Amino acid sequence: MFALSERGASSTTARWLAARENRSDLIGGVNLGSRNREVAEVLLQLSTRAQIESSLNLGRAVLNELGSVGRLHKISVEQAGFAVLKAPDIPSILVETAFISNPHEERKLRDARYQARIAEAILRGIRRFLKAHPPSSVRRAV
Repeated sequence: MFALSERGASSTTARWLAARENRSDLIGGVNLGSRNREVAEVLLQLSTRAQIESSLNLGRAVLNELGSVGRLHKISVEQAGFAVLKAPDIPSILVETAFISNPHEERKLRDARYQARIAEAILRGIRRFLKAHPPSSVRRAV
């Protein structure tokens, strides 16, 4: 489980994976219009910090649910600079469900029932996160 990091990867493996994956991704930017450069940087930093905190909360909720499906390789959410995690306005996580280099885990991933259990655990984690941290538009409607 990965969330974005402002300071770099939380482990050597996370750093290596992010560097490898980012080479193949196109990174999108944020249009801050004609604002003063310093103000734009502060706004981006604040937005990024809030996004990271939300992503860590989401990651913990999903990780907790995945623990009910099987043994976890890591018990906490790691952080790295994956390009796919850099959406500034929504929580973003990268979920690793197994290592296909491990024959036992690869076999499990081919099982439709196991796939369904993984998907259901991820959905339960997302629902738990949204219940605890509803988007502001949902808060107003409730």
